[in-house]
Amino acid sequence: MQLTQILINHMAEPIGFQFDNLRVEFKVAADRSQATTKQLKIWTTDKTKPVYTTAVMPYQNNFFDVDLALEPRTRYHVQISLTAGDQTAMKTSFFETGKMTETYTAQWIGNANAALQNTLFKKAITTAQPVTKARLYATGLGLYETYIDDQKVGDEYLAPGVTAYDRWIQVQTYDVTAQLATPGEHQLLISTGDGWYKGNFGFDGGQNNIYGDQQMTLAELHLTYADGTTAVINTDHSWQTTSGRITKSAIYYGEDFDATITPSNWEPVTLLTKSTALLQDRLSLPIKIQTTLPAKELIQTPAKEQVLDFKQNQAGWFEFYNREPKGTKLTFQMGEILQNDNFYRENLRDARAAFTYVSDGKQRWVRPHFTYYGYRYVKVTGNTQPLNLSDFRAAVMYSDMAMTGTIQTDNAKVNRLFQNIQWGQKSNFFDVPTDCPQRDERLGWTGDADIFSNTAAFNMNVYQFFKKYAKDMAVEQAQHDGMLTMYAPAMGVDDGGAAVWGDAATTIPWNMYQTYGDPAILKQNYQSMRAWVDWITANTKTPNLWTGMFQFGDWIALDGENPALPTGKTDEDFIASVYYAYSSQIVADTAKLFNDTDVAKHYTDQAEAIKVAIQHEYITENGRLALDTQTAYALALAFKLVPTNQIQRVVADLVTRLHKDNDHLQTGFVGTPFICQVLSQYGQHQLATKIFMQEDFPSWLYAVNMGATTVWERWNSVQPDGSMNPEGMNSLNHYSIGAIMAWAYRYLVGFRDHTPGYQEVTIAPNFDYRLKKVDGTFETPYGRLSLAYQLETTDEHQITGQLTVPFGVTAHINLPRATQVTVNDDTLPGSFDLTAGTYQFSYLPTHDYIGRYTAETPAAAIMADNELVAKIDSIDPVLTFFKQDPDAVQGGLGSMSLTKLNTLLPFISIPADHLTAINQLLAQTPLLSERQTKSEAITHD
Repeated sequence: MQLTQILINHMAEPIGFQFDNLRVEFKVAADRSQATTKQLKIWTTDKTKPVYTTAVMPYQNNFFDVDLALEPRTRYHVQISLTAGDQTAMKTSFFETGKMTETYTAQWIGNANAALQNTLFKKAITTAQPVTKARLYATGLGLYETYIDDQKVGDEYLAPGVTAYDRWIQVQTYDVTAQLATPGEHQLLISTGDGWYKGNFGFDGGQNNIYGDQQMTLAELHLTYADGTTAVINTDHSWQTTSGRITKSAIYYGEDFDATITPSNWEPVTLLTKSTALLQDRLSLPIKIQTTLPAKELIQTPAKEQVLDFKQNQAGWFEFYNREPKGTKLTFQMGEILQNDNFYRENLRDARAAFTYVSDGKQRWVRPHFTYYGYRYVKVTGNTQPLNLSDFRAAVMYSDMAMTGTIQTDNAKVNRLFQNIQWGQKSNFFDVPTDCPQRDERLGWTGDADIFSNTAAFNMNVYQFFKKYAKDMAVEQAQHDGMLTMYAPAMGVDDGGAAVWGDAATTIPWNMYQTYGDPAILKQNYQSMRAWVDWITANTKTPNLWTGMFQFGDWIALDGENPALPTGKTDEDFIASVYYAYSSQIVADTAKLFNDTDVAKHYTDQAEAIKVAIQHEYITENGRLALDTQTAYALALAFKLVPTNQIQRVVADLVTRLHKDNDHLQTGFVGTPFICQVLSQYGQHQLATKIFMQEDFPSWLYAVNMGATTVWERWNSVQPDGSMNPEGMNSLNHYSIGAIMAWAYRYLVGFRDHTPGYQEVTIAPNFDYRLKKVDGTFETPYGRLSLAYQLETTDEHQITGQLTVPFGVTAHINLPRATQVTVNDDTLPGSFDLTAGTYQFSYLPTHDYIGRYTAETPAAAIMADNELVAKIDSIDPVLTFFKQDPDAVQGGLGSMSLTKLNTLLPFISIPADHLTAINQLLAQTPLLSERQTKSEAITHD
C-alpha cells in the first residue's frame, strides 16, 4: 500500500487560490482492498503543533472536508497517514493562502499616457541580508508579466486571466524566494498589455475598452529575512514607468514587437484612484506552455509563399530563433488550412492573428507576450536569411489541467478522432471554455461548454477550471436577474437566455459533482442555479413549457427546412422545455443534497409538471413523438420523457428515422451528444457504432479522412474537394461535436453508471465487430480505472481482457453475452463485483461478435465480395444488372439494399422466396473483412 498523490481542492500544492472550501483528497496504490484507517494532520511552522488533526478513523472514502479558519499569506502543511494491518503509509503536501480578505497596502499605478500599448513599471530594491521567504502578490490590467533582474517570474502567461474585470480581478501569488535569496540590488519590472480588458474584442469588429481604458498594475512583495525581520514593498509613488518594446498587441490582433527600442524616458508613475475592493485571490488555473511542437515542414507554395507546417492545429504561440540583422522586420501570419496549396486565413474573419518582430540583431529565442493564436500553419515574410525548421517551435498553451482519460482501439482513424477531440479541448480550455482559438471570437460560450462538460471531465481534471467558469457565469447572472448570457464573461454584451446555453448554469455544476463527488461548485452556484430556473419561469409565455423566446435550437443541424437558418428542424420550444425540466430537476436534486427540503419539493414538483406538459404537447398516448427528428427522439429518451412501456416504440421510431437518413446524423449541437448514447443504452449499439464509424459526410471520421487534427465547427467545414464551406463560420478547432467521446468512454470502454466521485462504478462495455480491440483509462478521484479487451478472431471467438480497479472503488462488472467468466483463477458469472486490484478475464460469449451481412447491406458492399456474389447468383441472377453496369454500383443505387432495389426497380423483380433465401444467406455470411482478418493478430495502430 502506497500513498501516491495528495490534492488540495483537486490541485497539487496550490498557492494563492481561494479556499472558501477545503478538501484534501488522496490516492492509494494497492493490489487489494483491505481494512484501513486514515488520519489527517495540518500544521503551519511546527509539525508538533498541528492546527488541525482528525481522529484515526476507518477509511470510508479518500478525502477529508476540513473546517479550518485559514490565515492569509500562510503555508499549511498536510500529512495523511494510512494504516492497514502492519502496513503504514504516509505522505505530505502543502497549500498556501493568498491575501484572502487582508487589506491591500499597495496602490494601483499607471502611466500618465493611457494610450500606451505596452506600459512598463520598475523599482530598484536592495536586500541587505539573505531572504528566506519572498512572496509576490500581483495583478495587472489587462495582462501582465513580472520580471526580477530580467528573469520572468513564474511559468504562467496571460495573467491574470479573463474575468468581468468590473466585478472581480484575480491576484496571483508567486514564490520568488530563489530570485531574491542573494543580498544586493535587484530590479522589479512589470510589463502590461491590453488583453481582454482593454484591447479590441468581440463580434462585428469588436469593442475597445470593454472594461477600462488604461493599463495598470498592483503588487505587494513580502520579504522575510534571515534574522526574522520582514518588509513589504508596494506599488506606490516610488515606482517609475515608461513605454516598452511592444508597439501594439491584442487578443485578435496578435502582437508587434520592436526589439530595437530601448525603454527610456522613465518618469514617476501616476497613482490611480481605482479601488482594491474587486481584488480576489485567484480561481483560474494558470495558462502554461504544456508542450512544444517542432516545425515539421517548410512549404514553398504555388504563390511563392514560405509556410511552416507544424502538422497539428493547436493554440498558444510560436517561438523562433532570431538570426536576422538589426532592423529586419519579420512578419508571421497564422492559419489553419491551405487552399489550393496556398496559405489561407479567410476563416479567421477580422482577426489579424499575426506577429511582427523588428530585429535588434541579437541571436536568441523570441516569443509574443500578450496574445495567443490558434493555428497549424505560419506564413513567414520579411526574412533575409534562409529559414531553418529547427529555428521554429510551437508553444502549446492551455490552462494547467492534468490529462485523465485515454482511449485506444485497433482502428487508426478512430484513434485519430479521439486525439482530435482532446486537442480541441486543449486548444479551447484557455481560462474559459472558448468556442475557438483562431478567429475574432474566442468567447466563453456557455452552450459549447454545457454539452461538452462530461467529455471534458473524462479527458482532463477540469474541476477547478469549471469552478472558476461557474463563477464567471454566476457573476453575469447577478447582473441580469438570473439570466445567463450567451458567453461568460459577457464582454459587454447582454444577449442570452437561450436553452442549453443558459442551462450551463445548472448542468456544469451538476456534472462536476457527479464526476468528482465534491459539492463545492454546487455550493458556490446554488443560488445562481435557482435564479436561472426562476428566470425561465418568469419569462416563458406558456405555463410549464418554455415558449415564445429566442432560442438557438439544434444549432447547425443538417435537417433544417430553411437552409439559411442553422437552428435545425427540431421544434425550438420542445428543446427549451426539455431543458427547463432538466434544470428544474437538477436544482431539486441539489437542494436535496443540501437538505433544503422545501426548495427540493418545489423544484421537484415543477420538473414533474413540465415533464407532464411536454408529454401532453409532444407525445401521443401510444408513444408517437410529434417531432420526427433525430434530435427529438434522442432528447425524449435521454431525458426520460417517455413512459417505460413506450420506450421501445420511441427507440424503434428513432431507428426508422435514422434508416431514412441513410444511418447518418442530421443533428446539431443539441442532439449530437445523445444519439449514440440512447442507441447503445436501449439495445441498438450496433447501429450506434455504425453511425460513429461512418466515413462520408456527415460523420466524425469524414473530418479525419480530410486530414483534420482537431474537431471542426461544422460537419463539413471543409468540403470533399478540400475547399472551405462557402456558408462561412468555419472554425477548424472547435470541440462541441467532440462530445461523442463521452459515449466512447461509457459504451465502448464501459465506464457507465457511478456514484458521485466514482466510489462505485458499473463497468458494462458493449462489444462490436468493427472495434475488436479497445483500451480505455480514466483517472477517477480514487485512482486509475482501466479496461482493455480484445475480441479474438479464432474459431472460439474468445473475449479476453484486463481490468484495473483503484483502491477504494467497488466496480460492478456486467459483461455482455457472458454466463461464465474466468477472472484470474476464479470462475464467476457474467455479473460480479471487484475491488482494488488488476484482473485478467476471459470467456466465450453465448453468441459471437462476427460481423455479418444483413438485409440492409448496400448492393455495393455485396458486389465487392466475389464469393458472396457467386452464392447469390446460384439463388437468383439479381446481380446481373450491376455486373453489366459497374457505374451503377458507385452511384446512388449502390448505396441501396437489394430489398429496397427490388421495390424501386420493377425489372429486377426478385421472387419473394428467392429474396427470403438471399436474406438468409446474407445473415449467415461473415463480412469479407471479417473473413480476411479472421486469423490475423490485432494490434494497436
